[in-house]
Order: sequence, then C-alpha cells, then structure tokens
Amino acid sequence: MTAATAPTTRSELARPEALPGTLHLGLVRARLELRQYFRERDAVVFIFLYPVIMLAIFATVFGQDGARVGPDGGTVPFAQYFLPGMVATGVMLSSFQSLAITIAVERDEGGLKRLRGTPLPAAAYFLGKVGQVLVASALQLALLLAVAGLLFDVALPTAPDRWFTFAWVFLLGTAAGSVLGVAFSSVPRTGRSASAVVTPVVLVLQFVSGVFFMYDALPTWMQQIASVFPLKWMAQGMRSVFLPDTYLPMEVAGSWEHPMTALVLAVWAVVGLVLGVRTFRWTRRDAG
Repeated sequence: MTAATAPTTRSELARPEALPGTLHLGLVRARLELRQYFRERDAVVFIFLYPVIMLAIFATVFGQDGARVGPDGGTVPFAQYFLPGMVATGVMLSSFQSLAITIAVERDEGGLKRLRGTPLPAAAYFLGKVGQVLVASALQLALLLAVAGLLFDVALPTAPDRWFTFAWVFLLGTAAGSVLGVAFSSVPRTGRSASAVVTPVVLVLQFVSGVFFMYDALPTWMQQIASVFPLKWMAQGMRSVFLPDTYLPMEVAGSWEHPMTALVLAVWAVVGLVLGVRTFRWTRRDAG
C-alpha cells in the first residue's frame, strides 16, 4: 500500500451509524413503555380502571335521582355530577401516581442504572414516559366517557368550546402530573415503599379537591389547602365541561376561573420540571 492510496482506503472503511434522533427514540421508548404498562394487570385495574369503577359505584349507590346543582333546585344525575372528578383523578392516577411508583421501582431494581449505561439519551427516556401517560390517559378517559354515556345516560357536551376546554385542561393536567410524578419518584427510599408513600398523597388530594364530595360543601380551610394543588383545578376545569352553567353559582368563586386554572396547572408543570431536574436520580440513594 502506497502513501498515495492510503487516504482512499481509510475513507472506504465502514463508519458507525449515527443514533436515531431523540424524538424517534422517545417514540420507540413510548411503545415499549405501553407494552410494559399493559402487561402489569394490577396497574391496569387499579390505575386504568379505577375512575370507571368509582363512577359506577357512585352512580349505583346514589341512583339517578340527581344532585343539586343550583339555587333554583335544578339537578343533574349523580353520575354526571361525579364524572368531572373521576376524569380529573384518572389523569392524576395515570400521570403522577403511575410515574412516581414505576420510576421508583425501576430505580430500586437497577433498571435505571442499566439504562443510563446505554446510548439512549435521558430526554428519550422521559419522552417515552410522557408518551405512555398520554396514550394511557386518553384510552382511560375514552372508556370512562363511554361508560358514563352508554351505561348511565350522562349527557356529554356537544358544544365545541367545551371540548376545547376539555383538551387544554387534559393536556396541562397531564403535563403537570407527569413532571410532578418524575420529581416525586425520588421521595420513596425503595421501590417497595413507593406505593405506600405515593398512594396516601393521592387519596388525601382526592378527598379535599372535590372529587368525592361537593367542593363548596367542604370546610373553608380544606378548600384553601386544596386550591394550592393541581387536582382541585383539574376537577374544576372538568366541571366546566360536563356540568351545566346553572351549577356556576355553586362554585366558590362564582365562576369557572379558566384563566386561573390554566395558570395554576402551568405553574405546577414548571415547578415539577425544575424539581425533577434537580432531584432525579438514576440510582438508589445508598448506591452513592
């Protein structure tokens, strides 16, 4: 081999292929996350079907006599009254609770450490988690609305502006719940304790945020606590979608407060993102 031909020979050597883009890897990771999610039957039952089961229980126990919705004594079926809260809690379960528990378990079992040692970008991993949450939440809500409409005769909205409100409350709520779930996943010390740490937080928020009770009937101090957290605003935003405007006087502020709902959910999304970046760990605390 002569010096003149050496450069040509080197240029013909096979070059390693570049990795796909982060977005493409995120989509691939999302498909993998979805397969793993639906293989966990307990997760599907207790997270995916929980709002559906709770709506069925409330509608069956209280019947179709109706819940009070306005000063004039107008009523809507109990199933319709509880539907907004079930939609909001479904989003929270599929985003915050699901991610906080599963990421803690993956960290405890060493899955995150092994994943960190691969060429997969960290952003692709988180995109996969968000993609899994979006798809699971959408399927969950589609099933919930189908059950409400077909089995309990809930009159679903037909006005486009109501579905537009549904869309932005859903997206902002999912975003806030997802990043907060990632951030909170660092709180449990082990994967075994994750469910015990995360579930009580979700249950308390459900009870004080107007999911199981009429929000205006709760004590003032409880309303003030709930108004700090996103679930209250998700439930209120969803009430503006599924309840008639005759319910408006029963809201604490006397309005649906759409701008405040968007602001609070957006702020929590930013707070969760900042906390997640600062506190997320790929390994257990005792791993060094």
